[in-house]
Amino acid sequence: MAQKRSEKKAEKALDDRARPRLDTPRELRRSLRRRRRSDEDRFGVFAERFARFMGTAKFLIWMTVFVVVWIGWNTLAPHDLRFDKYAFIFLTLMLSLQASYAAPLILLAQNRQEMRDRVVAEQDRRADAASHADMEFLAREVAALRMALGEVATRDFVRSELRALLAELEAEAESEDEPGDHPGDNPEEDGGTPAADHEPNHASTPSDSA
Repeated sequence: MAQKRSEKKAEKALDDRARPRLDTPRELRRSLRRRRRSDEDRFGVFAERFARFMGTAKFLIWMTVFVVVWIGWNTLAPHDLRFDKYAFIFLTLMLSLQASYAAPLILLAQNRQEMRDRVVAEQDRRADAASHADMEFLAREVAALRMALGEVATRDFVRSELRALLAELEAEAESEDEPGDHPGDNPEEDGGTPAADHEPNHASTPSDSA
């Protein structure tokens, strides 16, 4: 029994070693063989250039010149030098091959342009969303500033308060300058006698001299 247990423990330890642990990063092994990557971008650029060239007047002129020379040579040249007699089967074959290759290239160019338009539209949508969010944020900030400025004293309010304070100060100054306001200004109110009553009478009467 002890031997079986030891064997099971050994097998379990081997299994644990063989299993990759989740807390340890995996080792990336680089292969010596270099992977081949199809250069789709380069071929797509060629397709776009070809499609762009086929849509120009230059291509139409050269194509017309080529067909006219071909037909003229095989019609007016001596019979020994003609390589494509009437019905021009070889010319028709060449034009069919050119059209069969041109159509997929044009479709590829259109697909690439559609992908670019999709990316540009997505970027425009994100830019519009960001600008809309910025406008909403600025609108909220302006509203908050208006609410805050509603509680701040304006220039007219400060002027009116200063004028009222100045009027109060002038009224207090005028009331202080009026007579009778100070205690020593009116002697009768203070209970004193006039100054004439306190002056001594130095003039003698006739009865006193007699």
